[in-house]
Amino acid sequence: MILFDSHCHLDDKSYDIDLNDVIERARDENVQGFMIVGVNVNTSLKAIKIAGTHKNIITSVGIHPHDAQKCSKDDIDTLIRLAKENPCVKAWGETGLDFNRMFSPARDQENCFMTQLEMAGMLDLPLIFHERDSKGRFYDILKSHGPDSRKGVVHCFSGTKKELFKYLDLGYYIGITGILTLKKRGEVLRSMISHIPEDRILIETDAPYLTPAPQKNKTRRNEPGFVKSVLQRLAQIRNIDPQILSQAIFNNTRTLYNIDF
Repeated sequence: MILFDSHCHLDDKSYDIDLNDVIERARDENVQGFMIVGVNVNTSLKAIKIAGTHKNIITSVGIHPHDAQKCSKDDIDTLIRLAKENPCVKAWGETGLDFNRMFSPARDQENCFMTQLEMAGMLDLPLIFHERDSKGRFYDILKSHGPDSRKGVVHCFSGTKKELFKYLDLGYYIGITGILTLKKRGEVLRSMISHIPEDRILIETDAPYLTPAPQKNKTRRNEPGFVKSVLQRLAQIRNIDPQILSQAIFNNTRTLYNIDF
């Protein structure tokens, strides 16, 4: 199998001591690409630094909806500069709406989100989307703030079948995490997997979060190497050879992020 962890947070402090080992373990599982996703200026800077010292690591820059209240023009200008100056920056995000935990007021989230949509369009970068409990507002903003040619992935999809079809109709990829492997929590997601076209699926760990089974029984911290468990469960559900599916998903990831490794 050939694997690409399309969404991880290797900048997290939990990897400060053993980052090189984590990356090597992933490579041992044939993870040949990593996307480290920025959620604010500091994490974007750290992700770029990591990418500068490791092969086949790309990054994004962005402001997570949790941090939207602190989103300033200076922050946006800094992220634009980072995107322009660093070839490893291949996407904008993680951006979107999260009305579940409400770490930032809804108005601030929406304003920050719309600003980032504009910036990604200006830079011609695909987007990495975060959505949770927005009750349709996320989709409404995407639909009303074009263009139709925008590329992106709905990271860690956990919505309804109706929402899934809406995102697919907009042309977006769907990011599948280790939730798929969990007996109870992943039941609804597993029921929708057959509705996602093969050329629109990405797999991800969201490491250090969302550890899949069976690794979840042994460790709390997720790692990019565990994306193999997501792929294997996905192949089982779709009744397809894991090697064939892994190549298709690897190609999807390269296409979205416009990379050639």
